Amino acid sequence: MYPTVAEVVALPVVRAGKPKIVAGEAGLQKRVRWVHVAEVADMARLLRGGELVLTTGVLLGEDDDALTKYVDDLAAVGVAGLVLELGRRWRDEVPQALVEAADRHALPLVTLAQETRYVSVTEAVVALIVDAQLAELRAAEQVHETFTALTVAGAEPSEVLREVARTSGLAVVLETLGHDVLAYDAAGQDPSELLADWGSRSRNVTVSERTAYHAASGWLVTVVGARGADWGRLVLISPEPPPHRHIVVAERAASALAVHRLVARDRESLERQTHRTLLAQLLGQAPISPDLGARAAALGVPLERRQLVGVAIRPSGAVASAQTLATQEVLRDLAEATALAARRVTVAALVGVVDDTSVRALLSLPLTVGVEGVLRKVAREIHRTAAGSVVIAVGTTVSASVDVRRSLGEAAHVAGAALRSPGSQLYHRLDDVRLRGLLHLLREDERVRAFADRELGPLLSRDSAQGSRLVELLRCLCEHGGNKSAAASAAHLSRTAYYQQLSRIEQVLGVSLEDPESVLSLYVALLVHEMGP
Repeated sequence: MYPTVAEVVALPVVRAGKPKIVAGEAGLQKRVRWVHVAEVADMARLLRGGELVLTTGVLLGEDDDALTKYVDDLAAVGVAGLVLELGRRWRDEVPQALVEAADRHALPLVTLAQETRYVSVTEAVVALIVDAQLAELRAAEQVHETFTALTVAGAEPSEVLREVARTSGLAVVLETLGHDVLAYDAAGQDPSELLADWGSRSRNVTVSERTAYHAASGWLVTVVGARGADWGRLVLISPEPPPHRHIVVAERAASALAVHRLVARDRESLERQTHRTLLAQLLGQAPISPDLGARAAALGVPLERRQLVGVAIRPSGAVASAQTLATQEVLRDLAEATALAARRVTVAALVGVVDDTSVRALLSLPLTVGVEGVLRKVAREIHRTAAGSVVIAVGTTVSASVDVRRSLGEAAHVAGAALRSPGSQLYHRLDDVRLRGLLHLLREDERVRAFADRELGPLLSRDSAQGSRLVELLRCLCEHGGNKSAAASAAHLSRTAYYQQLSRIEQVLGVSLEDPESVLSLYVALLVHEMGP
């Protein structure tokens, strides 16, 4: 908001004094925060930086060392420039010591050949500063009005970032606190150049305040979040230190993004609660209300004269495993991602979290639509939208609401079984999980558990007592169809050493691993054991 030294020199009142830039031309773009008229040689201690010093030099030192120290002290406190009127101390030119010191610090040194009323210069510069401040305030007010309107209208993040780029003329990026890019507007730049190696670049930019300029990277960074829960950063690419209005733009945009997230999450949470209630009734977890069909239809998910498909979506990989329950936060975010995927593919769906393991969805499709084609589109969109890897399982297609429970239940069982060997499929059906799926359905049966304990009990006890890996080595044999050479390679043992371990397994269990039925029984027991309690 402050004028530069060059802009001050261009003022008519200064031009009337016949100014000449004799040194420090490289610093002409320094900003002038204030004008100070002073003749004392030790005035630097009275300044705060950003001042344009006006003097005649009458009280400056006589020798070169004193003149050099005078300029050094001014530069040390951040003075913007020095204007020296000739005629009282020096008639035609200033000493070389002043020139050299000013050049060394890139401190503009301007001489005035004609007598100049410094009070007029002060008034003109202050007026320039005040005008700039007023213009900045008007711009800030306009920014406030613009982003307030966007907030009230519930603008999407892409709209907010577009306005940031338009208002500031700078590229802008919205990232998570983990430095993943959520959205961006390149402001006419090459997006690939803007986002190249973004994660590592962003991790190197740390700021101590909620909004700060990181000069080394040329980034203006502000934290995005509300209610004490920060979730992202807004970055404006600003090669030069940003003016105040750009800081206002960044902070108001961050506020609009935070409010949008809160409103969106609250709105979707209410929708998810409604969907969960209906799904719980369809699953038999709650009494079925007489208006179930009408309520579902009012939500845009008709249950009559439709193809109904139950779907279960579970986090996989590092997010959750078969032995651990996914957190409610993870499941809630996954439910939102699933609902968003269904909307993007324009599929009517009830989506909600009804237990501690998975997100359930009921797709309602017209009778004339091909189910498999729709499932592929929905699955692709879920995989693309979800944060992290997921397993998607699909139940049987049914045509009546009374059969929805079977389709949803089947999808949940398939998801649990497929979670242990997800592969690369878009989605899984019961046919895909085969024996593992059957055992998953029967995993709660005490007789199945007892069978697994009988088959593997001695081997598990031996491993536990002696720290051996016999169960692991047996699994290698089973997973390679009895091929001992392949199993030895998978176990990272020589064939001789692996054969010796197999003999020990036979001794411990009292069975022959040459008998196909024994190997099959042990493999079934291993699958049951992997499913946990």
